[in-house]
Amino acid sequence: MEVLYMSLFCLFVLSSLYFLFYKTKAGARLPPGRTGWPVIGESLEFLSTGWKGHPEKFIFDRMAKYSPTVFRTHLLGERAAVFCGAAGNKFLFSNENKLVQAWWPASVDKIFPSSTQTSSKEEAIKMRKMLPNILKPEALHRYVEIMDHIARRHFADGWDNKKEVVVFPLAKNYTFWLACRLFVSIEDPAQVQKFAEPFNLLASGLISIPIDLPGTPFNKGIKASNFVRKELVAIIKQRKLDLADGKASPTQDILSHMLLATDDSGKSMHELDIADKILGLLIGGHDTASSACAFIVKYLAELPHIYDRVYHEQMEIARCKAAGELLKWEDVQKMKYSWNVACEVMRMAPPLQGAFREALTDFTYNGFSIPKGWKLYWSANSTHKNPEYFAEPMKFEPARFEGSGPAPYTFVPFGGGPRMCPGKEYARLEILVFMHHLVTRFKWEMLIPNETIVVDPMPIPAKGLPVRLFPHRS
Repeated sequence: MEVLYMSLFCLFVLSSLYFLFYKTKAGARLPPGRTGWPVIGESLEFLSTGWKGHPEKFIFDRMAKYSPTVFRTHLLGERAAVFCGAAGNKFLFSNENKLVQAWWPASVDKIFPSSTQTSSKEEAIKMRKMLPNILKPEALHRYVEIMDHIARRHFADGWDNKKEVVVFPLAKNYTFWLACRLFVSIEDPAQVQKFAEPFNLLASGLISIPIDLPGTPFNKGIKASNFVRKELVAIIKQRKLDLADGKASPTQDILSHMLLATDDSGKSMHELDIADKILGLLIGGHDTASSACAFIVKYLAELPHIYDRVYHEQMEIARCKAAGELLKWEDVQKMKYSWNVACEVMRMAPPLQGAFREALTDFTYNGFSIPKGWKLYWSANSTHKNPEYFAEPMKFEPARFEGSGPAPYTFVPFGGGPRMCPGKEYARLEILVFMHHLVTRFKWEMLIPNETIVVDPMPIPAKGLPVRLFPHRS
């Protein structure tokens, strides 16, 4: 009996110390919320709302129940806090590498192992420093004509002379083809397709349960990553020879730029290091844009008055071009209404639903204690579909983006502030070139009205968005 009392007393003391630790150390309490089931936490609820096509439900239910600014949960095996609203977005984006840092599950490092033995987080920091140099305005100006050339081939091969098409696979083909051409100068469709299938397996592996057994999606993702990396190293070796012999240009693509770039000490990047970075760019450079392109097709089919305005804007540009003349930077700058439409599509169906950070130290946010090591999630939907920031959020209204547009940190498909995606302008160009060729060629109708949308982790039409095409008469 004495042992029992002593045990209860120790438990009471430990509980009191735990409570006092957080009250006195941070001067505040933990965010309200719940941690769900042991081990899995609330991960299934978090993921299942996306699978059912309503990822915002997980966020808004808890904002209403616990706090509209920040709430506690348990996701992907980690203690987590979800930061909500424009203030939450601003806090996380503005404190990158100060109070927080980017975080991915450990499984990501198995699919994207770094040749330099650094983590995916460190590689991401290096890439963010490099991208602004790669995606300079003068380079983007050159990309427009290349994008237009690839778009013409894409629509000629996949859309023209077809009565019906399935949009999402075609959108993925378009954005991946562009990435292959602009990053590593691969343009031949057969060679692009050789890379496309392992990239699909790689992407599936990233969002799968991390069980490395033969036949599992995770295992297939690891094998696909190794295959692509091996192929890229072969391309890199050949490019080095071509650059030395004058057969390749230093400015022809991102690969040439990486091969010729040096760090502060004058050292060039290792071949495997370049392969790692190109691999990451090929994933990031096409997945989210393909989702945006597919949903542009969906909304333009459902909203004929929006389609008409986009069509008239694009035809004004087409009429000013000679037969066979490629689009130029100046042409894309005239596509203002089209870009407003694309932005409203990304508000309604954000390709990037959100992302994780990790607390580098204990800190206080909005009166709540955030312990070091906690994972922090920001959600695009906490602002995109919130009437506090967008009146009638479920109404499609491109006029929201006229003038100065939405308030800072409310529209975040590309992040915001210091964490604005450096590929934003690249994405804008590829989306607008796609829209130009789409609407100047066709009208269309959806074959499955109200097709189910699945978010896993990006929004995807459940059946790929099949449509019936109606070509314009010449």
